[in-house]
Amino acid sequence: MRLGIIGLPQSGKTTIFNALTRGDQPVTTSGGRFDVHTAVVDVPDLRIDRLSEMYKPEKTIYAKVTYADIAGLDGSAGGGISGPLLNQLTQMDGLLHVVRCFDNPNVPHPSGGVDPARDIAAMDTELLINDLIAVERKQERLGEERRKGGGREKGVIEREIALFERLHQKLSSETPLRDIEISPEEEKTLSGFGLLTRKPVLIVFNLGEGQEVPALDYLHSYSASVALQGQLEMEIAQLPPDEAQVFLEEYGIGEPSLNRVIRLSYDLLGLLSFFTVGEDEVRAWTVRRGANAHEAAGAIHSDLQKGFIRAEVIPWDELVAFGGLSEARAKGKLRLEGKEYLLHDGEVMHVRFNV
Repeated sequence: MRLGIIGLPQSGKTTIFNALTRGDQPVTTSGGRFDVHTAVVDVPDLRIDRLSEMYKPEKTIYAKVTYADIAGLDGSAGGGISGPLLNQLTQMDGLLHVVRCFDNPNVPHPSGGVDPARDIAAMDTELLINDLIAVERKQERLGEERRKGGGREKGVIEREIALFERLHQKLSSETPLRDIEISPEEEKTLSGFGLLTRKPVLIVFNLGEGQEVPALDYLHSYSASVALQGQLEMEIAQLPPDEAQVFLEEYGIGEPSLNRVIRLSYDLLGLLSFFTVGEDEVRAWTVRRGANAHEAAGAIHSDLQKGFIRAEVIPWDELVAFGGLSEARAKGKLRLEGKEYLLHDGEVMHVRFNV
């Protein structure tokens, strides 16, 4: 899972990146230069902590998420999205849009003053314009393909023309493509385009210390918002764990920002975690919501998917209550499921296979 951190200049993108990754990247502006900093972090999960306490395995492996701090976008200047920047953005599974709410006279806002609603609209406009250009180019190619003929089936071309006409109409009315229904067939057609307004977006309000959350709603599909005291949380994230806990309690922060942002990211991207357990390893795996047992087996290893016979499945908390797989199996509490069983978040799965 790759999440791109974007935002206007001086919004605190790198501050949020450091808070999420416990990093120490310089937070000074890059002066419009294109830079990308990435970090892979563990997904905190109390469920896998509890399973690990029970099994005491040699290794405990959490799910992973990659954050990318992407500089070089200036939506307030209308400068557009450069080729290298666009290439990075299209590779992301979702976007974290950092919106400045803090006021700091030593760090002047490039637009002259703090206005979260204006900055959200400016960034959305940049992404929307980029998608509109991409859709228009595709429409030109499809029109040429229809005139020349002799290539793909005419029906396929006509369906794509109708699809991109619909996308163009929505974008022209300033509607992000996250807000429109896309059929599974259309999803396949669009999978390689990386249209930016189709990507899930988490709005991150970057607050000053003690600042109230702005009364702003972001009412779009596959979108959510969260408020963080970015500077404070970055400083806490860079402390040793015991000192960090003291500061969290002192400032009334229930949990580090990393935990909240990852949970919201999972929800937006339609992901779930399932677990495998044993004395050698307790591990969390990530699959899309709606994945079946056969697909989940493939996430573990291709041999398990190839030789899949049955999956033994149990919710993690029930497994803990019974004391382990052997005990649950002895009491007949492990469910035997076939390939098409839809996995649920937090289930423990053991695959029976033969290759």
